[in-house]
Amino acid sequence: MTATGYTPGAPSGPERVEVSRLVPAPASAVFAVLADPAGHVEIDASGMLLGAEGGPVTAAGDRFTVHMDREALGDRPLGRYDVEVVITRCTPETEIAWTVEGQRVRPHVGHVYGYRLTPTDAGTLVTSYHDWSEVAEEWRRRLVFPVVPESALRATLGILERTVRRRSAGA
Repeated sequence: MTATGYTPGAPSGPERVEVSRLVPAPASAVFAVLADPAGHVEIDASGMLLGAEGGPVTAAGDRFTVHMDREALGDRPLGRYDVEVVITRCTPETEIAWTVEGQRVRPHVGHVYGYRLTPTDAGTLVTSYHDWSEVAEEWRRRLVFPVVPESALRATLGILERTVRRRSAGA
């Protein structure tokens, strides 16, 4: 297990959700959407991401701002706020992962979101994950995990496929 709580190939468990979908496109096209802050907003099925600022990420440590609306989940009355997305893993065409740093909240929650890309003969198997195994006990008492339900992760993969197709057709 790495510092982010992620073990490559780990199955879903009590502190992790993983969902997969075959996207009929090369890993490079999928990764281009995932490395683009605007791509995160385009594919979000939770409804929380309203906009993003920053350029495409290329390495762990890169950051970008996301404008959020937690009211979309209807679980906590946080309204609109900004977070910094901090890339924790970035291997082009293979994996991208990040944690979220709130501007009003300390310490940061420490949950990790990410995507693993596995090329196949039919395209790219995309696995989306949410891992909260490294979250401090104080946050476990205050928040319900997973923050984004599995159904939203699954829906995001469908929107990802649509977005990759649209971007590829426009290229």
